Amino acid sequence: MSDSLNLPEAPRPAAAAAPRPPHVPGVSVRHSRAKGEPRFPDGPRADPAGSHFERRIRSFQPRRSRVTAGQADALQRLWPKWGLDIDGQRVIDLGELFGDDGPVVLEIGFGMGEATALMAAGDPGANILAVDVHTPGQGNLLNLADQQGLSNVRVANGDAIILLREMLAPDSLDGLRVYFPDPWPKKRHHKRRLIQPEFLTLAASRLKPGAVVHCATDWEPYAEQMLEVLTAHPDFENTRADGGFAPRPPFRPLTRFEGQGLDKGHVVNDLLFRRVPHRDHQA
Repeated sequence: MSDSLNLPEAPRPAAAAAPRPPHVPGVSVRHSRAKGEPRFPDGPRADPAGSHFERRIRSFQPRRSRVTAGQADALQRLWPKWGLDIDGQRVIDLGELFGDDGPVVLEIGFGMGEATALMAAGDPGANILAVDVHTPGQGNLLNLADQQGLSNVRVANGDAIILLREMLAPDSLDGLRVYFPDPWPKKRHHKRRLIQPEFLTLAASRLKPGAVVHCATDWEPYAEQMLEVLTAHPDFENTRADGGFAPRPPFRPLTRFEGQGLDKGHVVNDLLFRRVPHRDHQA
C-alpha cells in the first residue's frame, strides 16, 4: 500500500464569507445574523466598558428580551447619531454631544422611554442624557424621539457609575433623575440598591450647585431608605421644608405602569433634593 494514502489530507481552501445583506428598514436583524456577529452591527455594544474597570456589585441586572422590528430599525439607523456607548475611555463634551449649550439632565434607568420622551417634548430647551442597559427600551426611546422630532435626547448604553465617574466632567449636570429603580427587596440584596451614600457623593461631584436630584419609587421601604440617605448627605438638602416626600411634580409624567400600581393601592413617593453650594464657596 502506498504511503501516500496515509498522508494527511491537504487543507481545503476556506470558503469566502458571504457578504452581510444591507439592513432593511422595518425588518428585525435578530434572525439573520451569523454566529458571533454583533446583534446590531451599527447599534449599542454588548459590553462597552469591557474589562477596563474593576468588577463590583451592580445595581442593575441586564435583561434580554425580544426586540421588535421598529426598535431594531431605530437602533440601526439612529444609534450612530443619538447613541453613546459607555466605554469609560474619554470625557464627553456635552455641548458637542447635544449640539448646543442647553442644560443637561441625566436620567438613570428609563425603561421603555415613554416618560423620557414626554419630558423631552415638554421641555425642549433642556437636554436629557438617558442611560439604560435594556436594548428594547433603547430602541423604543430612539424610535419615539425620531417620530416626535425630539433632538434633545441622547441614549447611553452601559453602567451609569462608569459614565459619572469616567466620562462626565465636574459640575457638568443640571439635574439627575432616578425613577422607579430596582428596589432589590430582599435584605441580602440591599447593597445592590443604587441610592447609597457613595453614589450620592459621586453624583454630587458632577452636579452643579442648585441642581436637583429627583427620585421616585413605589417600594415604600426603599423610599424610606432614599429619604434617610439623602437627608444625611452633606451635599444635598431637601426641597421640602417639612423634610419629607414631595408630591409628583407636573413635569414627571404618570406612566401606565405607575397608574396600574396606584390602582392596586401602591404608594408612590417622590423625593426632590437640591445640590448645595460647594462648601469651599460658602461664606
